[in-house]
Amino acid sequence: MKAIIVKRVDSGTPDTEEIRDLARAAGYEIVGEFTQSRKEDSALQVGEGKAAEIGAAVAETGAEVVIFDNELGPYQTYNLGQKFPAETKVIDRFRLILEIFGQRAQTRKAQLQVELAELRYELPRAEAKTSLAKRDERPGFMGLGEYDESREQDIKDQISNIKDELDSIARTEADRRDRRRESGFDLVAMAGYTNAGKSTLMQSLAADIELGENEELHPDLDTTAEAQDRLFTTLGTTTRKMDMERRDVLLTDTVGFISDLPHWLVESFKSTLDAVYHADLVLLVVDVSEPVEEIREKLVTSHDTLYERNEAPIVTVLNKIDAVEDDELAEKAEALSALAPNPIAVSGKEQINLTDLRERIDAELPDWQREKLVLPMTEDTMSVVSWVHDHARVNDVTYADDEVVVDFEARPAIVEQSRAKAGELASALSA
Repeated sequence: MKAIIVKRVDSGTPDTEEIRDLARAAGYEIVGEFTQSRKEDSALQVGEGKAAEIGAAVAETGAEVVIFDNELGPYQTYNLGQKFPAETKVIDRFRLILEIFGQRAQTRKAQLQVELAELRYELPRAEAKTSLAKRDERPGFMGLGEYDESREQDIKDQISNIKDELDSIARTEADRRDRRRESGFDLVAMAGYTNAGKSTLMQSLAADIELGENEELHPDLDTTAEAQDRLFTTLGTTTRKMDMERRDVLLTDTVGFISDLPHWLVESFKSTLDAVYHADLVLLVVDVSEPVEEIREKLVTSHDTLYERNEAPIVTVLNKIDAVEDDELAEKAEALSALAPNPIAVSGKEQINLTDLRERIDAELPDWQREKLVLPMTEDTMSVVSWVHDHARVNDVTYADDEVVVDFEARPAIVEQSRAKAGELASALSA
């Protein structure tokens, strides 16, 4: 489908690279581009003369869609539609992103989140249609759709129903996180701007998946995390077991961030971002081969997205160091120190410094406790010893005639559970 790109900025030179990438990611063929540096026109976003030029270009090129990088209000969408040839579709950056999300949504959760975001996008437009109808301005053309009096309430009802279903999915996933921690796994999540190289880094850090009896706890494990140079490869999360010496770690990759997302859109994907918000450690991955200012903007976007909800410590990972010289890397790390203190520099593609990254992950995760558990010898003792082996790092096991001593290290929660199991054995013996 042919599309014309439009971007307005208050001052300076408009950069259309990202909106072009987004349009291509959605499958559009770009046949024209218009930019303008001026204050926003409240009725048309761009100036009236520019709107007329765009309309003429639509007619000349046969474009079916006009894509604004700027957010369009409901009335601006309607007014622009009046300026363009009939049936021309007018969308803004956020509507375009929702189209891409819709194309990539493969799971029920992703589909629900996209639907929720679309409804939140549509709600103010439905309200605008109500207002226009009351003013008898014949709404319903060029992007606003046909007016339907019941549509506004219908949207609110659908939003409520979808939020209920997503809350149910979130509770199921929270239970799964709890079971994973109870099984001795630390949870590490990767966050970062789209195309930072997260999926490639994940593949380099992952171990062969051999989860054995724990397999039922990890139905979302994906052995084929995609690593493609494209925006929004997936909306879902991908979890893989990490190759770590001392700990059992599950590493989760999520959708990449993107700049200038409105709050309602980020909120719609809260369920996916919960994997980041509730991890034990977050790796904030950035592409260090990009210019400093671009990296800084993306770090700000990432921190804004994580702000308020994130519960875990954050380690900034400067990825793709194979593409920069040592001096350049040092200069960029210094320039970004306020946003990324004490970062770790790696290359997921060339597998450089991954041992250092694993050691850093190990150091930043919650401390394990050392415990020496004395178990009375009963019929069930060996099952408890086996459970400790499955959930902790066992240093030594000593067998005597009437007891077993297990020396191990584990997460505090696992130590507590092992003490409870030892207490149950003692109670059973004395009963």
